[in-house]
Amino acid sequence: MRWQPHVTVAAVIEQDNQFLLVEENIDNQLMLNQPAGHWENGETLIEAVIRETLEETAWHFVPEFLIGIYQWQHPTLPEETYLRFAFTGSLLSFEKNRQLDNPIVRTVWQDYEELLHSRARHRSPQLLLCVDDYLQGKRYPIECLIEVKS
Repeated sequence: MRWQPHVTVAAVIEQDNQFLLVEENIDNQLMLNQPAGHWENGETLIEAVIRETLEETAWHFVPEFLIGIYQWQHPTLPEETYLRFAFTGSLLSFEKNRQLDNPIVRTVWQDYEELLHSRARHRSPQLLLCVDDYLQGKRYPIECLIEVKS
């Protein structure tokens, strides 16, 4: 069997000093994460973060910057390695009647102190690390992600 990392995208979205999170049911536990998910075949990373944010939060998201690229190996599943591309940007509009993807239970807004206190419920350490990098002002132009076409 060939090893293959999971390539994911995440949206770090702040409004009024609060961060948009999703509460999701993972192995019968309610966990917190940024709107995030797997990069799908045939789409760009930008298209993936727009899609995932809409599917998980019902918010239309416009990515403006790359915050960072994060490599994380699951501590109890050593064959599970994740490569996360975290973006920040703006929210445009909200689809009030849109059903959220399974296993998303609801969206949650938390300030930084609440994020620290809810750390035990974070799906991975990437959640807080991405927020910390965002708060430190890490921003890279999304144009650094170059799609090469034949």
